[in-house]
Amino acid sequence: MPVTLKSFIETIEGKVLTPSVDIENIIVNDGYVSDLLSDVMGNAKENQVWITIMKHLNSIAVASLVNIPCIIFAKDTMPEQEVIKKAEEENICLVSSSQSSFTIAGELYLMLNK
Repeated sequence: MPVTLKSFIETIEGKVLTPSVDIENIIVNDGYVSDLLSDVMGNAKENQVWITIMKHLNSIAVASLVNIPCIIFAKDTMPEQEVIKKAEEENICLVSSSQSSFTIAGELYLMLNK
């Protein structure tokens, strides 16, 4: 059962870092967890939510390449302002959560009834 990005962010108590990106109309139907850019490029699927601690500018390029609409930064990881600006230009939602990658992925798994 797909869920809205907004409801998922509320569940993980996430903080949206890109307020210009419309999270109301993004539907989440899967997720991918990785901290390796080449792994995400080779294995993540379009429209998945990417859960990671990778916060540098190349993360935005990879998300754009794979058509990932949202990157969730676990463990209160915060990217620099340059990364946030580039994400907004690419219409990619960035979210920071205090929860671990394991917990965030588990919450998404439960919400999707997988």
